[in-house]
Amino acid sequence: MASGQNPKKYPTTELISKLLRPALTSTYAVYFNVAEILGKSDEVRTFFNNRQANLESELLTLSCSEASLPGSSLMTNEISNDYTGVTERHAYRRLYDDRMDFTFYVDYDYKVIKFFETWMSWIVGETQYKEQSKQTYNYRVKFPNDYNVNMHIQKFEKDFSNKIEYTFIGAYPISINSIPVSYDSSQLLKCTVSFTYKRYYLDNISQIIFGVDSRDSLVSIQDVPQGSRIIGSKDINNNQRQFQYLTPDGNILTTVDRIIR
Repeated sequence: MASGQNPKKYPTTELISKLLRPALTSTYAVYFNVAEILGKSDEVRTFFNNRQANLESELLTLSCSEASLPGSSLMTNEISNDYTGVTERHAYRRLYDDRMDFTFYVDYDYKVIKFFETWMSWIVGETQYKEQSKQTYNYRVKFPNDYNVNMHIQKFEKDFSNKIEYTFIGAYPISINSIPVSYDSSQLLKCTVSFTYKRYYLDNISQIIFGVDSRDSLVSIQDVPQGSRIIGSKDINNNQRQFQYLTPDGNILTTVDRIIR
């Protein structure tokens, strides 16, 4: 039986509005909650501080040059006896990708490398370097709740009008790829880290980590701290423009200013 629908004629303007606004790969933000990792116990903070591996979440977000949005699939059971000549597949479980990769620009002080190396050392219960050099060195791996955290990938567009967020439950680094160096012409040093996680879920969001559109943080221009920088702006009507500021302490503030024509 035919679908009963006739081909539709689309005006050019409608085609442009539907097809010529594709999402771009270069507008995203990855958030690693360093405070959650270090806040698990005093022992964790001491471990990271002793290895000089403490850093701000903002550095990881800004230096993440490549990331991958997660994928998943449905596991099915095959049923071939209900209808003659027909094989059916019924879903019974959702299967998540076992890992995701993130590539970071390495900073001058190598904080990114130190941070992830220390995180993995904490997971397997390694002690200080002087103990690791011994022939009889051994370790005991931590319990999962001692090292896994929730992390986020936010995907948005340049005008911040559409935004989605992937939240990963129980994530932690599972490997650090080898980092080649050579005497050839110098290039930016990059570090690729693979994470594993239990599952993820997708949500619509009203606030972007770096480039927000949040009325909850609306302030006057006089209340924006010195040293803040503009990270986004847009016209909200004929005579007003909205600005987003990133403060020195990592907060996002929004102001609305009158446009003088």
